[in-house]
Amino acid sequence: MITIENLTKYYGKNRAVNNISFTINDNEILGFLGPNGAGKSTTMNMIAGFLPMSAGKVTICGSDVSKEPVKAKKNLGYLPEIPPVYPDMRVREYLSFCAGLKRIPMAKKSSEISRVMKLLKIEDVQHKLIKNLSKGYKQRVGFAQALLGDPKFLILDEPTVGLDPNQVAEVRELIKDLKKDHSIIFSSHILSEVSAVCDRVVIINKGDIKAVDTIENLERSSGSDIVLHVKIKGSKTKAANIIELTQGVKEITKIDAEGNDFFSFTALINGGEDETKTSIMTQLLNSGIQISEIYTDKPDLESVFVNIINSRSSKSGMEELLDEISAEAAEKKEED
Repeated sequence: MITIENLTKYYGKNRAVNNISFTINDNEILGFLGPNGAGKSTTMNMIAGFLPMSAGKVTICGSDVSKEPVKAKKNLGYLPEIPPVYPDMRVREYLSFCAGLKRIPMAKKSSEISRVMKLLKIEDVQHKLIKNLSKGYKQRVGFAQALLGDPKFLILDEPTVGLDPNQVAEVRELIKDLKKDHSIIFSSHILSEVSAVCDRVVIINKGDIKAVDTIENLERSSGSDIVLHVKIKGSKTKAANIIELTQGVKEITKIDAEGNDFFSFTALINGGEDETKTSIMTQLLNSGIQISEIYTDKPDLESVFVNIINSRSSKSGMEELLDEISAEAAEKKEED
């Protein structure tokens, strides 16, 4: 398990990460989401021990990253947003260099390099200079170095950037397979990708954690209305009255005429989705109105993410003042 406790980072007076806490469980894929500048990469750099923290604690398998960095990092593989490759090295040469940095025993080095190259399907370019590779291959070489030594935890920052659709699908399946023996922190701007592979998500904005939960729970508790679409043939007025007065319907937001007595309605419903749809269908049919289409759009991760990020801060003026005092104290400590 990785435990993050009260993790904080200041750059001068600018607070990049604000007192955040969460855990990464064993055999879990944790999505780490946020807009640009939210503090995602800063947080992952601190977890990996590449960036000193202003306050807080990161523990990996019981080892404090700040106090026992070598022991903690032995359990961690990291792929930053920009792969840390050396362009003038050949692929196998670079992976051999990384294996040495990770202190992989000489007797196991060759087989371990072959293992990760096979996983990432880069065996065919192992003797090529990295600078001559495509962006997608460079990304896979960076991924391979993160897997060297078979670390228990992996931090993957935008691991599919630069990959073509086939490669994205391959990496997605690889990440799912890795879950059997690893825990993964997975950052991506492609929310459909996160929905496909992650067990839980952490949503961060302006250095603050806004949500930590499963995708299903976030979608269920988002407070977003379900959107109902109904297309009918018959009386627009009669259909509108039926839909609007049905229990569970909040309001009709749009009515479109589609010709030949066909009309489409868009409405918001706030509960009892199946019951509401059944009631509307029954009443429309009993009134002699034909239904050609009826379906709903449920809140998804994208709508949940937008709602959470755009929600107004709940901090009081006193809390904001305390944040400013903390920032000044942290800055003075760094200067000292």
